Amino acid sequence: MNYPAPSPELDLGAIFPFDLDQFQKDAIASLNAGRSVVVCAPTGSGKTLVGEYAIYRALARGKRVFYTTPLKALSNQKLRDFREKFGFDQVGLLTGDASIHRDAPILVMTTEIFRNMLYGTPIGQVGISLVDVEAVILDECHYMNDRQRGTVWEESIIYCPREVQLAALSATVANSDQLTDWLNRVHGPTDLIYSDFRPVPLEFHFCNPKGLFPLLNDSKTKINPRLIQKKKARGGEREKGRNGRPEAPGIIYTLSQLEQRDMLPAIYFIFSRRGCDKAVAEVGDLWLVNNEESQILRQQIDDFLARNPEAGRSGQIAPLYRGIAAHHAGILPAWKALVEELFQQGLIKVVFATETLAAGINMPARTTVISTLSKRTDTGHRLLNASEFLQMAGRAGRRGMDKQGHVVTVQTPFEGAKEAAYLGTSKPDPLVSQFTPSYGMVLNLLQTHTLDQTRELIERSFGQYMATLHLRPEYDEIAELEKQLAQLHEQIAAVDENELAIYEKLRQRLKVERQILKTLQEQAQEDRKEELGMMLDFAVSGTLLSLKGKNITVSSPITAVLVGKSPGSGQAPYLVCLGHDNRWYVATTGDVVDLYAELPRIEVSPDLLPPPEMPLKPGQSRRGNEESFAIAVRIPNPIESLHLAPEVAEQLSRTAAVQEQLEAHPLHQSGNAATLFKRRAKYVELEAELEQLQGQVEQHSQRHWEEFLNLILILQHFGALDNLVPTVLGRIAAAIRGENELWLGLVFASGELDNLDPHHLAAAAAGLVMETPRPDSKVNFELSNEVGEALAKLRGIRRQMFQLQRRYNVALPIWLEFELIAIVEQWALGMEWTELCENTTLDEGDVVRILRRTLDLLSQIPHVPHLPDSFQRNAHRAMQLIDRFPVNEVVE
Repeated sequence: MNYPAPSPELDLGAIFPFDLDQFQKDAIASLNAGRSVVVCAPTGSGKTLVGEYAIYRALARGKRVFYTTPLKALSNQKLRDFREKFGFDQVGLLTGDASIHRDAPILVMTTEIFRNMLYGTPIGQVGISLVDVEAVILDECHYMNDRQRGTVWEESIIYCPREVQLAALSATVANSDQLTDWLNRVHGPTDLIYSDFRPVPLEFHFCNPKGLFPLLNDSKTKINPRLIQKKKARGGEREKGRNGRPEAPGIIYTLSQLEQRDMLPAIYFIFSRRGCDKAVAEVGDLWLVNNEESQILRQQIDDFLARNPEAGRSGQIAPLYRGIAAHHAGILPAWKALVEELFQQGLIKVVFATETLAAGINMPARTTVISTLSKRTDTGHRLLNASEFLQMAGRAGRRGMDKQGHVVTVQTPFEGAKEAAYLGTSKPDPLVSQFTPSYGMVLNLLQTHTLDQTRELIERSFGQYMATLHLRPEYDEIAELEKQLAQLHEQIAAVDENELAIYEKLRQRLKVERQILKTLQEQAQEDRKEELGMMLDFAVSGTLLSLKGKNITVSSPITAVLVGKSPGSGQAPYLVCLGHDNRWYVATTGDVVDLYAELPRIEVSPDLLPPPEMPLKPGQSRRGNEESFAIAVRIPNPIESLHLAPEVAEQLSRTAAVQEQLEAHPLHQSGNAATLFKRRAKYVELEAELEQLQGQVEQHSQRHWEEFLNLILILQHFGALDNLVPTVLGRIAAAIRGENELWLGLVFASGELDNLDPHHLAAAAAGLVMETPRPDSKVNFELSNEVGEALAKLRGIRRQMFQLQRRYNVALPIWLEFELIAIVEQWALGMEWTELCENTTLDEGDVVRILRRTLDLLSQIPHVPHLPDSFQRNAHRAMQLIDRFPVNEVVE
């Protein structure tokens, strides 16, 4: 491991002129010992300081540091912060469409850009782009949980050269130890630095129409007993609103409660854009700022509007003067940036925001209000999970400004204090791997690696690690089964296989012969029964019988002499008999198993009578006396085969002969035969069980590799791979960043967009990156024929892709939108922003996002190999047409 030698300690007191928390000291010690770190601590606890230390250390040694963030907005914010802290020339920025001072010692970038850099070099080697890079800081590492972005994080960690230290900064997650263990395996020695200490402790509250109450009990472990609804509380009905559900407090009422207790400024989370805008309108007449604040606000807002007259948001300017704002994805980014800036200065007292605000930008408040504890998802409404709740709650409490942060949950018709207390006492959720292979991953890895090397990389994913961990009980079971099989095999192997086969044959043959014997005996018995029925009608005193049946319960048939008949309940009489054991029996004809007509009858005196106390009912039996004994001793014991049917006798001797052979076999004489065959049967059973279990484990553990191979098959079908070597089409697709790189590669390589004018190309590019719009979205512009015709020609390729993806169970989107993209064409033709927005139902923020996604795709075209120069020039020109305020991201 070529980690840098432990550094001479920097003077921490000079860099950070305040007391460091213990976890910060521990992290710095680990970095100085040349180890990577996973720093897990609550939002706002000072994790960034660890990254800053790595930067100071690199600058002191003349080395470089990469600082990666999940979002472009976060990268821009870090650029500003670091320039202020380390000096303008020391910091550079790389995003999809901006490259500022890329050789600077501190380079801020999105994680995706870092991953793409690593693609350019055989994994594990330090490429040109990583020369002198001592450490990479992965900020907001819990984004690994993000469905769309998670894979990029895992790839970055897997591909990063081992000699580069990693500092992964994450909010608290339940399985930080597993994340650390995984880094230890795939990257190198890594320490977990964990802290659940919050420098500004959180206090949880609950607001209902009666007021604001503590949410939890004194020990902060469960719900405040005062909030538990008593079933028959008097006056309880007053709290109920319409439909018998609890009533929610109004926004103005909730804010007044906060204002009275000096709990502003607050971020008020509402999970819909419309909800945020309505809230601003509802409280817009409130004044939440004092005179002095009001003057500063007016000056800054007026300056902003003078610079950007088109950016003023109708209905939001007047409330902003009074310290009230909204913040959500539908708002113009420039206006959002103004809101963030004013909020950080403490001039805005309440921001109504969607949860996206919780996911990144540094905008802490004294209080966060969480207006509802459930959210709508694709699969219906569900309660927030612990991580979502904690992410929003964590925005409360400003270090160095507040002694305490406040989290206010609010009564709604559907959730109350019980749900709020459950979330307020929940532990964070674990990190879950979102690792999913993509076409770009396949093509980029195959450009520099063999299939075996690629497989090894895929199997190093956190997803694979978690699957292995999850399957540990199954692996243990497999090991146990293999151990048992080995023992059994040893025991069985001691016996000669040939002898075993002969013995097994004899065993099987004896089984068959016995089965035949049983069948023949049953047939003979049936025939004999019919015969006996007729013979018993004529049987007289002295006839010899054999008895066993329902009424004569003996273990083996008993020979008896018929003494007399007594009237029965049906047509057949009861038979009074004396057995050779000198006992009297009363039987029915059904109890007679044989009648010996061939044997001479026994003389029975007419005076011989059964004991008088014996009732003449079937099943009765009494001991005889001396007189009966004299007759009983004369009863012979007939030989069994007397009435054997010839076929039964023959089968009996055949069975006996096989039995003899078997008993003479050495295996039988050793006395271990039965045990051995039990072991054999057990062996076969265990083998089947093991095979089934291995199949299940294989299926689970190889899921990512199966997906990877399916993508290879699709790429080969479209000619992007020749066997395993990327073709021209493959190299085009490999150079593209997007949700479906093969689709975009096929479109660019088709030539259908080559001759479009720049403004038409901008609209066509929008059609390739735009998600299916909501049904109620519309624009009042017509799409030009040139764009419509060019996109229509792509439908055939798209249909083929859909069919193949369905066949191989690949769920990557293949966007081709015609709706709404005319708005991009109009913007490229120079239409004013206000006119553009008046002609669509889309929010301004959505229009900016469509234009920025379009810009991101266009910005890639000039760097994609094997495309015509004219096409690349048109893409560059199209970028210039749409990259103007408020679409452009101003990075001074």
